[in-house]
Amino acid sequence: MAITRFTKWGATGLAAAPFLMWGAGARAELGLNMPQGVTAVSREVYDLHMLIFWICVVIAIGVFGVMFWSIFHHRKSRGAVPAQFHESTLVEIVWTVVPMLILIGMAVPATKTLVKMYDSREAELTIKVTGYQWRWQYDYLDQNVGFLSVLSTPTAQIRNTAPKGEHYLLEVDNPMVVPVGKKVRILTTAADVIHSWWVPELGWKKDAIPGFINESWTLIEKPGIYRGQCAELCGKDHGYMPIVVKAVPEAEFKEWLAQMQAKNKPNPKTANDDNSTVKIAGGQTL
Repeated sequence: MAITRFTKWGATGLAAAPFLMWGAGARAELGLNMPQGVTAVSREVYDLHMLIFWICVVIAIGVFGVMFWSIFHHRKSRGAVPAQFHESTLVEIVWTVVPMLILIGMAVPATKTLVKMYDSREAELTIKVTGYQWRWQYDYLDQNVGFLSVLSTPTAQIRNTAPKGEHYLLEVDNPMVVPVGKKVRILTTAADVIHSWWVPELGWKKDAIPGFINESWTLIEKPGIYRGQCAELCGKDHGYMPIVVKAVPEAEFKEWLAQMQAKNKPNPKTANDDNSTVKIAGGQTL
């Protein structure tokens, strides 16, 4: 998992990243780069990230190369005399047109990916995600299924009185379950403060804002468990608000959905008893 895995490397590690990431194996081992993800959109985002990264590397090499060459070859000890000029129309045109072409070259593929990321039409399942301090609620709209998802890491691990597990602070009691190969529309909001729903392998994150609905979608291509976290500082237990998405084959998803629907189905006897109590106490049917 490449979830905020910035360790003691700090700025030194980031500066050395182009050399350390020369091979895919080094990239996976160090965890300094973003994951390629398990959706088509996440891979497009990864490709855009690497494209723009290498464009910036080439620009940096050119700029600093010319700068250091000029400093070395035109140093004072060699008796260099500075050129005297006031303007150059050609230079001004070049340093205006070239950056503009570079930005257009970046913007065109980025815009295509952004348009695709916001196109949630023809979704086969809609899930409403609501952020609370400090847990998530998942409501499968039109499916009569809803539940809370809370951190399940044992308190002993958090208090350092027991060895930490493999998925320390990234495990929940009820994961969000989705079918593989199906387009899932995700509506994100919050009930108290601003949160942010983020699973790196999906290739995007969405803010959960009280009173607003943010829309996104995903289509996971292979079964697995994908973990994330709240990515917006939302209070003292912000770090105890993990996200777990479990992608399963369609048949297994339908079985899980039927079990959850049966669990959420109201008990007729309990409902009748409640109605009777309301009639007696209030004198009318509500």
